Amino acid sequence: MTTCSFTGHRNIERAHIDTLPGLIRRGIEYVYKLGVRRFCVGGAIGFDTMAAQEVISFKMTHHDVELVLVLPCFDQADNWNIIEREMYDFILSRADLVEYTSEHYYKGCMRIRNKRLVELSDVVIAYSNRSSSGAGQTVRMAEAAGKTVYNLYGKK
Repeated sequence: MTTCSFTGHRNIERAHIDTLPGLIRRGIEYVYKLGVRRFCVGGAIGFDTMAAQEVISFKMTHHDVELVLVLPCFDQADNWNIIEREMYDFILSRADLVEYTSEHYYKGCMRIRNKRLVELSDVVIAYSNRSSSGAGQTVRMAEAAGKTVYNLYGKK
C-alpha cells in the first residue's frame, strides 16, 4: 500500500467543522504506518482543502510524503472567492505533483477526476453521507475496484 486518495463533500456540516481536521490527521497517520507515502487530493473546496492542508502539515515532519493534486481542469478555481482562491494557490504551491484530467471544465470532468483518484489509490479516506454526491460516486467506484475506504463522516 503506497497511495491514499481523499474524497469528500464541499460543504462540511457544522457539527464536524472542529473535529474533522483531527480525524483527517489521524487517518493520515494511520495509513502512513501502513506504508502510504503518496496522498492524492482533488483540489475542491471543503473536505479536499482540509485534507490537503493536513497533508502539507504532516509533510513538515515526514519528508518522505508526497502531495499530489489531481485536478479536473485548469480553470477549476476561476469563480471562487478571494479566500478560497488564495488557499487553492497555497495548496498548489506546496504540491509535489499536479495532474489535470482535462484542459477546461465540461460536464463530466469531475467524474473523470474522481475516477483518476480511485485509479491512483490503494486506500481512500472519505467524508461522505450521500450516495448521490460526487464523493458518494467516488466511494462507490473505490469499493467496486476493491479499494479500502475509510469514511470519516459521523466519526468522533
